[in-house]
Amino acid sequence: MTHALTLTDAEIAGIARRLDRPVVLVGLMGVGKSTIGKRISALLGTDFVDADEEIERAADRSIPEIFADFGEAYFRDGERRVIARLMEEHHGVIATGGGAFVDPETRALILERGLAVWLDCAIDTLVARTARRDNRPLLKDGDPHEILSRLREQRGDAYAEAQIHVLTDDGPHNETAYRILEAIDAWL
Repeated sequence: MTHALTLTDAEIAGIARRLDRPVVLVGLMGVGKSTIGKRISALLGTDFVDADEEIERAADRSIPEIFADFGEAYFRDGERRVIARLMEEHHGVIATGGGAFVDPETRALILERGLAVWLDCAIDTLVARTARRDNRPLLKDGDPHEILSRLREQRGDAYAEAQIHVLTDDGPHNETAYRILEAIDAWL
């Protein structure tokens, strides 16, 4: 399904002026938070930051290494601190890791100081997307379809607290970015 790009440059500029908080993208791994986040930030004329990249920079280790050496609880604690710093720095668009919004403290911070946008798509699409990269610690030990289905079930209630919910698909990322901007416009 193609989506008519109904927002003009002037309307997008108006959204950017009214937006007084970071747009924080949440959702399962592989849903497109980083790719779509870069498109949204370009359209809004603001910066983009990927929380996972910032975590790796702060720890001087990859996320798989952090998981392997210290475990998920340690990772989530560092993730919470990094996201809090990113929110303080007033970045325009922030992509979070798939589990970040599930942490109650992180979720409360994002909901209070940011605009959470839940990106969601079909499990089969997520399986195909996550298979392209070998850096997903939670998918290492089992069937990705089963793991992603279980994660969606476990995390769905938390994700549903996001102010905005947008379904993504295999369509062009620009179309998804415009749909998100339209949803932000309606929310503002």
